[in-house]
Amino acid sequence: MPHRSPLRLALALSALLGLLLTGCSSGVQAPDAAPTGTATRAALATVRPADLPPEARETLRLIDEGGPFPYEKDGAAFGNFEGILPKQHRGYYREYTVRTPGERDRGARRIVTGRGGEIYYTDDHYETFREVLR
Repeated sequence: MPHRSPLRLALALSALLGLLLTGCSSGVQAPDAAPTGTATRAALATVRPADLPPEARETLRLIDEGGPFPYEKDGAAFGNFEGILPKQHRGYYREYTVRTPGERDRGARRIVTGRGGEIYYTDDHYETFREVLR
C-alpha cells in the first residue's frame, strides 16, 4: 500500500468538502432566483385601473374617499401570510372587498393597499396579485 502524505490527504478532503458545500455550482442562477442578500420575491404583474373590472374601480373610488364601505371587514389588516407581496410589518397592508356579481358572500376579489401608497388587486383570493399602476 503506497504511503500518502497527510498534507495531500487534507488538501483532497478540503477540496471535496468545498465541492459539497457549493453544490458543484457553476455560478449560474435559476431565472427566478435572486442574488444573495436580496429579496426572493418575484416582480408582480401590473394592471392599470382602466383594465380592472368596474367593481374594482368602484372599490378604488371608495378607498380614495375613505368609505363608507359595504362590507364589515373592509379596511381590516391584511396579513400577507402567502408572502406574495413585499414583506412589511404587521398592519402595513389593508384589504378591501371587490364585489363579485352573482356571489352571495364576499367572493374572491380584493384590493390590498399599503401604507406607502401601493395598491394590489387579486381575483383569486390571494393566490396571485397584480400591482395597480396609478
